[in-house]
Amino acid sequence: MLPNRSITPSTLCVKDLPWQILWSKDKCTLCGRCTATCPVNAIELGVFRKRTLQTALNLTGTPGNVLAVYHGIRQKTDPAYACIGCGMCNLVCPNDAIIPARSDEFDKLRYHIDRGGQPRRRGGRRNDAGGVLDKIKFIRISMLTDPALDAGRHEFEMRTLLGRVLPPEKSLQFQQENGWIPPVREIYPLIIGGMSFGAMSPNMWEGLQLGVTYLNEELGIPARISTGEGGCPPRLLKSRFLKYVILQIASGYFGWDEIIHAIPQMKEDPCAIEIKYGQGAKPGDGGLLMWYKVNKLIAAIRGVPTGVNLPSPPTHQTKYSIEESVAKMIQSMYMAWGFRVPVYPKISATSTSLAVLNNLTRNQYAAGLAIDGEDGGTGAAYNVSMNHMGHPIASSVRDCYLNLVKVGQQNEIPLFAGGGVGKTGNLAANAAALIMLGASGIQMGKYIMQAAAGCLGSENDRCNICNIGLCPKGITSQDPRLYRRLDVDEVAQRVVDVYLSFDTELKKIVAPLGRSTSLPIGMSDALGIDDAAAAERLQIKYVV
Repeated sequence: MLPNRSITPSTLCVKDLPWQILWSKDKCTLCGRCTATCPVNAIELGVFRKRTLQTALNLTGTPGNVLAVYHGIRQKTDPAYACIGCGMCNLVCPNDAIIPARSDEFDKLRYHIDRGGQPRRRGGRRNDAGGVLDKIKFIRISMLTDPALDAGRHEFEMRTLLGRVLPPEKSLQFQQENGWIPPVREIYPLIIGGMSFGAMSPNMWEGLQLGVTYLNEELGIPARISTGEGGCPPRLLKSRFLKYVILQIASGYFGWDEIIHAIPQMKEDPCAIEIKYGQGAKPGDGGLLMWYKVNKLIAAIRGVPTGVNLPSPPTHQTKYSIEESVAKMIQSMYMAWGFRVPVYPKISATSTSLAVLNNLTRNQYAAGLAIDGEDGGTGAAYNVSMNHMGHPIASSVRDCYLNLVKVGQQNEIPLFAGGGVGKTGNLAANAAALIMLGASGIQMGKYIMQAAAGCLGSENDRCNICNIGLCPKGITSQDPRLYRRLDVDEVAQRVVDVYLSFDTELKKIVAPLGRSTSLPIGMSDALGIDDAAAAERLQIKYVV
């Protein structure tokens, strides 16, 4: 038995942890910034005792042992306080005396994360990086057959349509039968996907909204942002900026009371209504706003007590089939806004996506379909759901688009794809690939968190504590001590920067195709991949 210590079955050493703290005694001034900033309390001030041999300078007398006591930083080995590798300690240290380093062996902590009989729940995306989107290349470079465009000289119309685009004959018939034409919005093809007000911190949410407003009103880029489920701040519903927002309403009627009751006070109609039936990273689970984040404001908006877990409710019991669900939700939302606002569903990318789409083709009210792939998600989910469930977005979008082609409605029902877009930083390339596979627009969430607010999480399981409200940057926290670290104006500026850089890269990809007036939606002859199986599955060219 070690003195003053006990070894139990759950005892770990620092070597067993996935992240280890490297601390320099010579550089450290014991200012305490690192211990105060650590979001998971993985380090603490420690008292160390070191035995040294001391002899007289004249080499006379008997050498003796001297115990030197000094103070320093000690890493905790309790799995509940394991270092997450966020690096905040290094960011605040004035002397670069401390930094986390990844362990050089297998992470044994994963065997100790089920304490209390509960499996691990975490935020962030799945751990495997890369995917088929990053392998796709753009191979149609027009030189002599079609006039290629200079991306730096030509004016491009990078716009897409959100809404049911009926052919002239169908539109006339629809108007005669119903007395109105389905509304359509012209928007930018890059949409900030649904991240709820409870999941995001107030500063992050306000920064995103402010950046989108600036893009619209100062730069003329019709960017849009989805609110996510569970309602939104009342002042946004009464603001003129609501026209830049897609209001998301969950299929379980979760958080929609506040939105419906605010309709008479709305100065502007929202851009669209998105009915969320599923999320790609957690199909079947849905989102989970853990009790750590449910403060008084969030509880008031959602109409629940404080301090309770808020899992996404299942589809409401009044809807027993695809047909009934679509008809009731879509048509009721159209009626709520006087048939002025496009309404469309959002589903997980699964093998049943085609069944939903086939129903929408027969329902002339549906304004589109948003499909969320397996690699998305910034909320809380069990590891088994996040890493082993879901469907890739590329093949799901491709199947849906080819199905629309078969029935002659590929230009009628827009598809919006999300889930892992820009996962490795290739946002514009991934978006262009999905557009050429058949998507009319792209939804992204985690990318904007990483780019606009400096999210420290990664697909190598670094940080990823979005779910427990301890985000070290204050992006996904409801704790004012944490979210005050975020400057709203700086977040807004970075949102604008992301859109401008995305616009430049997208034009660089589209220009060689000779397209300046429309997006190359479904232009799959411009795509190639060096994977024969993927080429056959997506029906694009196989190139080596």
